[in-house]
Amino acid sequence: MKSLKVIFFGTPEFAKNSLKAIHESHHEVVGVVTVADKASGRGQKIHESPVKTYAVENNLHVFQPEKLRNPEFLNEIRSLNADVFVVVAFRMMPKILFEMPEIGTFNLHASLLPDYRGAAPINYAVINGETKTGATTFFINEKIDEGNILLQDEIEISADENAGMLHDRLMEMGAKLVVKTLDGLAENSIQEKPQLAVENPKNAFKIFKEDTRINWEMNSENVHNFIRGMSPYPCAFTTIKIGKEEKSLKIFEGKFEISAHEKAPGSLEIDKNQFKIYTKDGVYFPEELQLEGKKRMNVKAFLNGFQHFDSISR
Repeated sequence: MKSLKVIFFGTPEFAKNSLKAIHESHHEVVGVVTVADKASGRGQKIHESPVKTYAVENNLHVFQPEKLRNPEFLNEIRSLNADVFVVVAFRMMPKILFEMPEIGTFNLHASLLPDYRGAAPINYAVINGETKTGATTFFINEKIDEGNILLQDEIEISADENAGMLHDRLMEMGAKLVVKTLDGLAENSIQEKPQLAVENPKNAFKIFKEDTRINWEMNSENVHNFIRGMSPYPCAFTTIKIGKEEKSLKIFEGKFEISAHEKAPGSLEIDKNQFKIYTKDGVYFPEELQLEGKKRMNVKAFLNGFQHFDSISR
């Protein structure tokens, strides 16, 4: 089978697995492009992306440009004579860059396009209660996530799976799909096809802090899906009052039941064995949570330490 010369663009762990799969295949990684190292955390230690770490460990040629239109960077990339560029969880690319290779530049996206275009497809698939999702490889064009589809693969979402669990399964599936796409392009056996025109496609916009606040006036199942769709990151939260002090409470996991009640959505009941929050049509029981300033813990440990709550702010 013909081998392709590949330049890989990516940053997080999700992308690293695809880079690893390509590197371990018969295709040749001639360059890796990732973000610049950043100072973060206590002490502002310098951290490098998972993609860079893997590339350095495997003696791959790494580029960390601040600007993708930098002429010097573009000339260096051009000189590598890659057949194809592969993009996984990277930033937007200028046309002058993605049109450079002869075959083109393709992206791996963690959804069944055209649904869930955007930055958070895994989170929104769970939040919306989908029973299936998948991964798509497609040629990049000037519109976000709208290029011609190369290959797709489908996966089921279990009822209690959170976004983190689904992320890890899609990461493995996506890596295999990337290599399968390279193989197909090498043999000219893939028939690219335009994405279906959908009047109201499901979107996966970038999630900001305020987007993670729980709305207790939703139905119990929607609350449950929202919490697991935000878990473990960026994590759904609510606020509670301890005496006169209001604190943020992250909820990672829980269960729900449908039951008639006359309680206001967002009101709670707590005793030494149970923590329940009323929703529009039932009750939610947090099982893994984290109070502002404290460590993540199970509900039993939480209740042992904190038993004087007045209300949940809605």
